[in-house]
Amino acid sequence: TGPGSGPASVLTPRQIADAVIAVRSRKLPDPAALPNAGSFFHNPVVSAAVAEGLARAFPGLPRYPQADGGVKLAAGWLIEQSGWKGRDLGRVGMYEKQALVLVNRGGACGADVVALARAVQEDVCKRFGVELAPEPILL
Repeated sequence: TGPGSGPASVLTPRQIADAVIAVRSRKLPDPAALPNAGSFFHNPVVSAAVAEGLARAFPGLPRYPQADGGVKLAAGWLIEQSGWKGRDLGRVGMYEKQALVLVNRGGACGADVVALARAVQEDVCKRFGVELAPEPILL
């Protein structure tokens, strides 16, 4: 066990920051090595009834009840189950280690990003009936 592992331990802000950086570096590509837009889609929130129906149809669907009665779904899981994890469309793709991260394979332009985002959104909507909203504002 290390620092901060016992119940009486108090983590310093530096220890927390180091832990967050370690987790992110395992899941996200280094932008210097593989340019990326980070987590590209918001986790969608649906009604409890929709989430229940989806969970029956798709066992293993991660879902997180919200205080307002809605249920947040894991966009990365929806993207992965739609066949996009590690898949490219032209010069952009969804990262092989985290389906929610959009990566530039080299020389991509804004139109490439928009085309991939739309293709992912369409496939997720067709399979699950859930619309994904991009996190970045697309101009």
